[in-house]
Amino acid sequence: MSNFQYLHPAIQHHIVNALGWRDLRPFQDDLIPSIVQGEHHIILAPTAGGKTEAALFPLLTRMANEDWSGLSVLYICPLRALLNNLHERVEQYSGFIGREAGVWHGDTKVSKKNEMLRNPPSVMLTTPESLEGILISPNKDHRAFLSGVQAIVIDEIHSFAGDDRGWHLLFVMNRIREVAGREMQRLGLSATVGNPEDLMKWLTVGCAGTQRIYLPEPAKALGNADVTLDYVGSIDNAATVISRLHRGQKRLVFIDSRSKAEQLGNELRELDVDAFVTHGSLSREQRLLSEKAFAERSNCVIVATGVLELGIDIGSLDKVIQIEAPNDVAGFLQRMGRTGRRAGTTRNYLFLATKLPSMARAAALIELWRSGYVEPALAPASPLHIAAQQMLALSLQCNGSPATDLIHHSEEIISYSGIEEGKMSDLLNWMIEEEIVFSDQGVISMGRAGDDEYGRRNFIDLVSVFCTPPLFTIRHGRQDVGYVDPMTFAQKREPPWYILLAGRSWKVNHIDWRRKVAFVEPAQASGRSRWYGLGPHLGYELCQSYKAILTQDFRRDWWSQRVVDQMLEMRMDHAWLKQDGSTLTLGDENRVEWWTFGGTQGNATLSAALNQQMGVDIKSDGLKISIDLSKSLTEVEEAIKALKNTNFNVVRPAISDRAIDGLKFSKCLPHDMATQVLEDRLRNAKVAKRIAAQPVSVVTGHS
Repeated sequence: MSNFQYLHPAIQHHIVNALGWRDLRPFQDDLIPSIVQGEHHIILAPTAGGKTEAALFPLLTRMANEDWSGLSVLYICPLRALLNNLHERVEQYSGFIGREAGVWHGDTKVSKKNEMLRNPPSVMLTTPESLEGILISPNKDHRAFLSGVQAIVIDEIHSFAGDDRGWHLLFVMNRIREVAGREMQRLGLSATVGNPEDLMKWLTVGCAGTQRIYLPEPAKALGNADVTLDYVGSIDNAATVISRLHRGQKRLVFIDSRSKAEQLGNELRELDVDAFVTHGSLSREQRLLSEKAFAERSNCVIVATGVLELGIDIGSLDKVIQIEAPNDVAGFLQRMGRTGRRAGTTRNYLFLATKLPSMARAAALIELWRSGYVEPALAPASPLHIAAQQMLALSLQCNGSPATDLIHHSEEIISYSGIEEGKMSDLLNWMIEEEIVFSDQGVISMGRAGDDEYGRRNFIDLVSVFCTPPLFTIRHGRQDVGYVDPMTFAQKREPPWYILLAGRSWKVNHIDWRRKVAFVEPAQASGRSRWYGLGPHLGYELCQSYKAILTQDFRRDWWSQRVVDQMLEMRMDHAWLKQDGSTLTLGDENRVEWWTFGGTQGNATLSAALNQQMGVDIKSDGLKISIDLSKSLTEVEEAIKALKNTNFNVVRPAISDRAIDGLKFSKCLPHDMATQVLEDRLRNAKVAKRIAAQPVSVVTGHS
């Protein structure tokens, strides 16, 4: 029997008459009773599967039935663009019961925000950072504005849960709960997550209400997805292949490098392809221009980094192409989910590898996906820096807060995060000593150093928990084109400089070094821009799948003949690798190489343990550990065998000063605490122990 009858009559009427739907999707219908009853939910369904409607129709029913007043529902997304895309739809649904929906983020005009403060919408689409700004702003009555909140919807919850923004979101929700004086219903929406039970525990820390995980049957279309792997050898060749494939169709090309996105976009335009580029270092105006132009056309290509991984509306897509490979199955699923949304179409994904390691990684990723594996969304360990940020934020929100309140605020979240008892007191005392906060008879307020760092013009830094590196602004006339790394202009060459940005070349006419602004004009000469980031973080399961690709003799129907040929050569080059356990051998550059395929964290943990034993230079990546040849192969082998008795839980991976500088709010932590945060995040004792227990094969020579 259908649950449609439990929706408010006005919503039933408009679903049929305004939307023209004959019925709801089965999972949407299944969820109605439990959401109407106020239960907390994790809702997992494919991209474009109707999760927004599944959450909102029952919540709006509650709103009408229970006569909620004021701002009642917060709809939280990770991206402003996603909020903008959803606004019109959410506004329409809210109107079914005579309510309004508003959007509040960094691009919302002040006049519009003031209007919402005077006349709160029933539903507000927003970000955690905007909510933080409302809570701590002296110009906003956050109690009057937020006291009516009854429910919170978190879209793309996996993107929060696996990041510091998730810890920040939990703290902010807890503070809103204290303002509202009630436990708010929490609904988390996602298409891709491998650990829904853990995600539910994370979402409902400190909550007492009934919890429910909804996981519908996997879509058949996903299992029948058209996934192909090809090897093309270079970006130039990739551009040629893309220009000839799927002509007349809309193609979204993912590439996980801003520099290469610009290069590929330029190459495609030279091949007379209607191509656009979008990434996080373009100005908002440039991104909107690219995305809007792409959405309105049919025979075109948009080259994007991960900014289009989430559900931003760029129109109906025909094909998704990936240059190289994403670093996890979850990202792959999000990207593939952009296709196959029209009736009668199939989800599809074409990998174009330009390098052999990328080809092998893509093959490994496909194997994991076909086995049904999806990475868990795990909250980062030891969020001490977020706890420090919360102390500052609470002192501002309350205009001075008793020290005991700061130490014990959100105790359930602090305990869940694994922060040791007593750490909060130690942290607060250090912040007082450093004048980050000021104590007046036990009442804590912003201190001199804290005000210098986060007051006045730097206020925005306090509400955001992610770091933005210092970049040069590229300006054409009065319009900002985007942002590039200062290293773009550090090369020793005579001006003029030519740079590549927003898919076209620009001549640099003048550089204002003090303001970090470069003034440009369009140019025909080819240019190049630079951005620098960390290397890929590879998980243990992906690296083990990579190992199987190299050490097992199989071929797949979804491999092109070029991949089959290159894989044969790659396997021959790695024929010395052993299928079982790990392999120790002499590598390049006078180093011993231990091929563990342990992933970034596992190998970092093993490297730290070896360094404690041997005291030599050791480097690692996701596949191997490289050890200075000042030690013989036999000595290294003995040291590896001794790892079986190591307590990896106390091993301290090497942390650079640069990494500490990149940790947001690290200035609010003593050096040892900042180091601990990063050590705890880099350490993977479980994987290290597993690898240390495996047999080690020693190969004395290979070509």
